[in-house]
Amino acid sequence: METFWPLIAAARSAVPDPTDCCAVATAATRLLAGAPPAQIVATQQTLWDLLALSYRNPLWAAAYLMNGGCSDDGFDYFRGWLLLQGEEVFTAAVASPDTLATLPAVVSAAESGLEFECEAALSIAWDAHLAATGMKLPEDAFTIRYPELDPDWDFAFDDEAEMGRRLPRLAALYDV
Repeated sequence: METFWPLIAAARSAVPDPTDCCAVATAATRLLAGAPPAQIVATQQTLWDLLALSYRNPLWAAAYLMNGGCSDDGFDYFRGWLLLQGEEVFTAAVASPDTLATLPAVVSAAESGLEFECEAALSIAWDAHLAATGMKLPEDAFTIRYPELDPDWDFAFDDEAEMGRRLPRLAALYDV
């Protein structure tokens, strides 16, 4: 992870609007493509390690609330967006998803209906490796083991009272 977060910070700094996750993903891909292939492969594993770390029901509930629903794939794309917000935002959100209610982009989106997803974030290393070497990532470039989801959060995410109790700032922001 020692090179992943500086990569994301550099990519965010390289684009005019760091809230444009597609632009940040493109910049990260371009920057990473200049690294040695072994570092690109290692970045793929780091990305999946972070996706596994963030595979948590409380964060899924936040994504559900913020995006007006959230499928399995949608949760992957939401966490892709979250990765591109940088280490500080990612770490805070994994620890306490309700902190997302303090982000200006989230406050604005609560009014506009903008969804938080970035599928392109999931292919940064894949695309960088292809650009750098002309080859796909090796088949064994990464592994992922998702943890068991917290059974204490096994409730219907459209239960407004429960969401309001568990994610009070986001629920208030999204009028739940």
